[in-house]
Amino acid sequence: MKTLKDFNFKNKRVLVRCDFNVPMNNDGSVADDFRVKKALPTIKYLIENQAKIILMSHLGEPEGKILDNLKLNIIQKKLSELLEKSVWKTDDCIGKDVENQDLNLKPGEILLLENLRFHKEETENSLEFAEQLSKLGEIYVNDAFSVCHRANASVAGIPKFLPSCGGLLLEKEIENLNRILENPERPMIALIGGKKVETKTKFINKISGVADFVIISGLIKREAEEKNIKFDYPEKIIGPIGDLNKMDINKESIEIFREKILQAKTVLWNGPFGKFEDENYKKGTLEIAKAIINSGAYSVVGGGETVDFLNKEGIIQKFSHVSTGGGAMLAYLAGDEMPGIEALNKP
Repeated sequence: MKTLKDFNFKNKRVLVRCDFNVPMNNDGSVADDFRVKKALPTIKYLIENQAKIILMSHLGEPEGKILDNLKLNIIQKKLSELLEKSVWKTDDCIGKDVENQDLNLKPGEILLLENLRFHKEETENSLEFAEQLSKLGEIYVNDAFSVCHRANASVAGIPKFLPSCGGLLLEKEIENLNRILENPERPMIALIGGKKVETKTKFINKISGVADFVIISGLIKREAEEKNIKFDYPEKIIGPIGDLNKMDINKESIEIFREKILQAKTVLWNGPFGKFEDENYKKGTLEIAKAIINSGAYSVVGGGETVDFLNKEGIIQKFSHVSTGGGAMLAYLAGDEMPGIEALNKP
């Protein structure tokens, strides 16, 4: 995969796929700007290298409809604040008006395209739509790791039409996840929270082959028992003890988990271990987070709910790498197809 260092961006129109799919408050403001901030290093690099920058993203699931509450005006405002410079915005992401705004960009200027998913062709991976988008740039940069497991037009299609590379965030994500897969310092512990055991079984089996122990949530343990799902390395799987229907893990389970975590040199964590959004049931997830921090281990964390929790607790910066991807992180570590990355690797 080529990186930013492989290109001269001076005076070039650079089309950048970001992920600005952020959680929103009821008043329409950004609830958590984590993903927007993660895109800044690549944007600043392109500004410094005198590129003409065209940013694109989706927000929510409009399913091909134009919805006022999912327009990217709020992202335009947030980017302007964080970059301390003007960011222009289009009313669509394709078409003559967009192309005219695009061609008038000067080096160092930034143009944000309207929500890609206002066109159903984006999620359908329409080559025609990808080609229309590609007309807006001379070089394509994918900096949206969190959608690389999706075969979308802006992710898998555009590289067919333009010289392409990964951005700084994409590069960092792959580097940190490869460190987990290829040569983790041991003991290595993986913690898999949340629910939906069917979607996580392949990942649990894959990561069990790498990790020394895999700690799973009560919901996953309960679902596995109810559906008679057998894991490949059952001797490595540790779940909570006691009532698996509880909203939080009990004191005995916390102690078992803490003992294992404190011995770890590498920790991978995806998914909460209770109904953490309720103050009464966040203790288990918080104690797990504290144990990981206290272990001093190299720690990789991902998943929207987990990141949201760590942000609210003000401890997110205490982890070695916080991934922007939940599903994408699990897919990459499970060895699933990653259309966005594969498109960049094709000659």
